[in-house]
Amino acid sequence: MSDHHEEAHTGPVKTPKQFLTLVVLSFVVPIFIIIGLVNYVASSHKPSGTDTNAAEATAAHIQKVGTVQVKDANRAPKTGEEVFKGQCSACHATGAAGAPKFGDTAAWGPRIKTGYAALLNSALKGKNAMGPQGGGDHDDFEIGRAVVYMANAGGAKFPEPTAPAK
Repeated sequence: MSDHHEEAHTGPVKTPKQFLTLVVLSFVVPIFIIIGLVNYVASSHKPSGTDTNAAEATAAHIQKVGTVQVKDANRAPKTGEEVFKGQCSACHATGAAGAPKFGDTAAWGPRIKTGYAALLNSALKGKNAMGPQGGGDHDDFEIGRAVVYMANAGGAKFPEPTAPAK
């Protein structure tokens, strides 16, 4: 035979018990890592602080993307004064956020000179701190009536807008 002594191949696993432990851990450790990652990701989407009304929070999280509102198409349109009192007066009665006060001819004068169409456009699309329709939910015709109501109180002589055909 040969004098050459061959060494047996050795590795980190020397016994069957070590091999079985290595196999079990190779399956168990990744599962715990995955569970930990899932918990970490899920916890980052929770609202901060204590949630006193869990049902309300759940409803907010699962709310629909869009909503449908059914309105009475046959209802009488609101007058300019009604729209003003319901929506516009929040800022235009006090002059909040730079809004021209109701009846202030000095503040409304330069705006009136731009014309009804420009005022209506600003009211419908929003301007400066005022959102579209002043944040309200009215028909364009009703907003037009409110614009005429406020502008006429500030010295304009705009005619009342005509109702659109149904």
